[in-house]
Amino acid sequence: MAYNFFLLEKSGPVATVWLNRPEKRNFMNWDFWNELPRVVEEINGDNEIKVFIVAAKGASFSIGLDLPDFVERFAWLADAQGAEGNQRLHDFILTLQKGMRAIADSPKPSIAAIHRHCIGGALDLISACDMRYASSDAIFSLREVKVAIVADMGSLQRLPYIIGEGLTRDLALTGRDFGADEALRMGLVTQVLPDKEALYAAALKTAHEMSENSALVMRGVKHVMNKQRGMDMDRAYDFVALYNSGFLQTQEFVAMAKSFADRKKKKADPA
Repeated sequence: MAYNFFLLEKSGPVATVWLNRPEKRNFMNWDFWNELPRVVEEINGDNEIKVFIVAAKGASFSIGLDLPDFVERFAWLADAQGAEGNQRLHDFILTLQKGMRAIADSPKPSIAAIHRHCIGGALDLISACDMRYASSDAIFSLREVKVAIVADMGSLQRLPYIIGEGLTRDLALTGRDFGADEALRMGLVTQVLPDKEALYAAALKTAHEMSENSALVMRGVKHVMNKQRGMDMDRAYDFVALYNSGFLQTQEFVAMAKSFADRKKKKADPA
């Protein structure tokens, strides 16, 4: 499927979702928001793909929401008022949220590979991914407060589970810039690479390593970790116990158990 904003590349069990508006530093115009759910749907529907990377062409990962595009394309946003206008605006925000939610809810794990700017909506995007790597020149900002918007694409909901509520409040209330080293210290990213090329190579290496694991088990890891948010420890233990009661017997697990049993039998009966 062809997209205006994205370039989807598939290589065996690994796909890369490229943000592909480099001439505008991947400014997130309407094409981004409209196409992202469809990109994830295509990945989810491809049984060959087990892991996907979110990366970007050009000088920056993304400088966030293309506000001028939205002001021009959706002029009614500034004038929405009254119950009808508020309802229309509410529905519009829910539409924009679909892509970020699709990444977070995808049964397939994702790795964000971030270089240079990762601003506003771009931070929402990477917070929806399961893992995040950055180049040493990466600059992050939860910038919405600077343009008089309460961040509503997922950062305020997901970042507290990634970096903690205190740091999330710091970033959301100041809108300040911070670099890759600070992102590593706070746990937003788990690796910092020297440059864009090394960044993508590291993400690709990890993606291929992950693709050797059972797709059903990786799906289970995501499902359990997403669903246990907000549960107390007892409920979380019960939830994963119930999950494994239903889904433990994957082909890989059964084959491994049989292999152990066969080896034990051979040791017990060497003849």
